[in-house]
Amino acid sequence: MIVIIGAGAMGSVYAGLFAKAGKAVSVVDIWQDHIKAIRKNGLRVTGFSGDHTAKDITALTPQDKLPDANLYIIATKASGVKDAARRIAAEGTPEAPVLTIQNGFGSGSIAAAELSPDRLLLGVAEGFGASIKEPGHAHHTGMTRIRLGEYGGGMTGRLASIADLWIKAGFPADSYDDIDQLIWEKFVCNVTLSAPCTVTGLNIAGLRASPDLWQMALACGKEAYAVGKAKGVAFSYDDPVKYVTAFAEKLGEARPSMALDHLARKPSEIDIINGMVPVLAEEIGMDAPVNRTLAALVRLKEKDF
Repeated sequence: MIVIIGAGAMGSVYAGLFAKAGKAVSVVDIWQDHIKAIRKNGLRVTGFSGDHTAKDITALTPQDKLPDANLYIIATKASGVKDAARRIAAEGTPEAPVLTIQNGFGSGSIAAAELSPDRLLLGVAEGFGASIKEPGHAHHTGMTRIRLGEYGGGMTGRLASIADLWIKAGFPADSYDDIDQLIWEKFVCNVTLSAPCTVTGLNIAGLRASPDLWQMALACGKEAYAVGKAKGVAFSYDDPVKYVTAFAEKLGEARPSMALDHLARKPSEIDIINGMVPVLAEEIGMDAPVNRTLAALVRLKEKDF
């Protein structure tokens, strides 16, 4: 049994593909209409991974007891990681591995404060796009790779087994010795695209089409890269502009999840994405003025939600 806590767009795609591959899957989410639709009609996933409906997914609310599982996946927003990890520690199968997979920076340490770090793995969804079309229906717009690693680092048999589970469900997945490096590399891409698209209202292609706005976005990424380098992160690349540009090109006209949150008039994860860069910079005596400014503008917009 795989239990996925957080059946938003990405969590629903995970659940749908695991179920399609024949795995027993349960999802837990606070959105009552979504849970009711899955219970009634199954979970439909369309788009990049085809059109299929998983009829046998168990859909639960937070009021239901957490099922026993061989693997727990925390796919909530960052704000939900603490509660999800706490529930797993209190109600879940003892010692079952827990994979937390979010945007931004810091979800691993949040989860590790609530359950044994020895149980914890971290995931990075690279080039992954999804949205909810209506309750019970997730649309998958694309994916590049699922990157997985042990929270404490190193290659283990457990890590290889979980990576194989994703691969057999149709996800391009790899396991890595240093997942922290990969989190930082995704983080640089996230901060480049998230707040700039959200503030301007443009999709990624539109942002890239404006030379001035694209330079502003790249400045966000360069600030994050500089902070990571100063903290000793072993990036796999030396040119953040080239790396982020190639990443953005693959996403076309997609919108970052932060921008989608604002279109739905929901608070975003600004504090763990662009808002986290100045926090991390301050720890080592650096500054990140572009990210600080854009984070302030995003928070200002959210005051009306």
